[in-house]
Amino acid sequence: MRENIDFIKEKELYSIIGKNIRYYRKLYSLNKKELTQESLAEIANVSTSLIGNLESKKTQQGISIYNLYKISKILDVPIEKFFIDR
Repeated sequence: MRENIDFIKEKELYSIIGKNIRYYRKLYSLNKKELTQESLAEIANVSTSLIGNLESKKTQQGISIYNLYKISKILDVPIEKFFIDR
């Protein structure tokens, strides 16, 4: 069993996820059709404020695995890509 694992801080992880949601939502808008925060929230059946808070650099917002899964399916992005720090 590995005991010396370095974990990033929870707030930093939420920030990485939020930046990636914004990045892939904008990429989707460029390549397929426009997808606003409001329309993504509606399709994923979450609040617009959740998407806005996730994408915001000012607000730290957590997200459930299930909601992240739904967003990954909508944006057609493998869920693990939301954890990559760019």
